[in-house]
Amino acid sequence: MKKAVADKAAPVTAPAEAPGFEDALKRLTAIVERLESGELSLEQSLALFEEGTRLSRTSQAQLDAAEKRVEELLAIDAAGLPVVRELDPE
Repeated sequence: MKKAVADKAAPVTAPAEAPGFEDALKRLTAIVERLESGELSLEQSLALFEEGTRLSRTSQAQLDAAEKRVEELLAIDAAGLPVVRELDPE
């Protein structure tokens, strides 16, 4: 019975696709609040921590990709002209 309550309190589902950056940030905020509440069992805390770690890594990868795109858009060649090339469509 205790396990059923724990499962209901902290459902962990594997998303079919990675959430958008803003959605991941909202979920990470909610996870931190729940972890800081101190009201979770060890199992619930670990499950949320794992989910938060996955979301953090995904979000960091999205930020890295965005930074690379901005750098490419702002690139200037040796002659001082903007570097123009086709970006990878996403």
